[in-house]
Amino acid sequence: MRRIGLLILVLFQLSCKSQGESKINGISFVASREKAVQEHVDAFLEINADHAAVMPFGFVRDLNSPEIIFDTDRQWYGETQGGAKQYIELLRSNNVKVMLKPQIWISKGQFTGGLKMISEENWQKFETSYEDFMLTYALLAQESKAEILCIGTELEQFVKNRPEFWVQLIQKIRKVYKGKLTYAANWDEYKRTPFWEDLDFIGIDAYFPLSDAKTPTVEQLKEGWKPWKDEISSLATKTSRPVIFTEFGYRSMDYTAKKPWLVDRTEEGVNMEAQVNAKRAIFEEFWQEDWFAGGFVWKWFIQHEKAGGGEDNRFTPQNKPAQEVIKIFYQKS
Repeated sequence: MRRIGLLILVLFQLSCKSQGESKINGISFVASREKAVQEHVDAFLEINADHAAVMPFGFVRDLNSPEIIFDTDRQWYGETQGGAKQYIELLRSNNVKVMLKPQIWISKGQFTGGLKMISEENWQKFETSYEDFMLTYALLAQESKAEILCIGTELEQFVKNRPEFWVQLIQKIRKVYKGKLTYAANWDEYKRTPFWEDLDFIGIDAYFPLSDAKTPTVEQLKEGWKPWKDEISSLATKTSRPVIFTEFGYRSMDYTAKKPWLVDRTEEGVNMEAQVNAKRAIFEEFWQEDWFAGGFVWKWFIQHEKAGGGEDNRFTPQNKPAQEVIKIFYQKS
């Protein structure tokens, strides 16, 4: 009887622990030309997702342009302030928690990490423009009760060259928005981001290179994670901040874990097994860690029935075997 009692006690403690440490099981809800409707939300609720990243956009002409253009009638509906608000209201009516993640798009898809002004005058103009952009969405986050606000995505040169601006921006955002803050650092940037202790989460876009294999096994991928995971864990301990993967995902193609950040139109062969294995490895490595808070799958399109599928080698897991992997792991956590 004593052994049975001890077993019940252990099971009870494990149950309490799992309930108290639920993860962010998120998807990145891609902005669309149209309003979101209930069937769009139903599709990702089927995979047990409980968070969604809503991503309005501001546009910059080139890597040295000091002006961010946003909330215009030339943008898709979901990229605007009104569209983001409508998405958030629908998501929250379904008890889905929200990370509002305003992002910058540079003409021709240039990498935002290289965004850098060529004069002090232009830096000041750009800072003013970025502050306007971010405070606009900080107010929306507060009004819509979004749980998390991401204050920037992959802006390494901006962060490196103007660190004082970011500290001041965080202080200004805190005055209008009372939820949790993060920043989405690129996988090769996050260790140099100087203001983690001013935020609530360390945010990482987790496109770490893991394996050169055409179809890496789960074990190969987990082995590839070891050095990166140790570094991430050390930073979480040092800063006393939990980590979220503000983006994580793999394309359904050959060599998917070699350069997971690739967004070009590469014609590598479709490989569903590689995507499945990469998803399994990241869940098995991170979702059980106390210092890890969860993440947002990249990416999930509104028109679910038209997205992904067996001939698609892009990031979305929709209508692919990886979708079932996500469903199973999100249900567990």
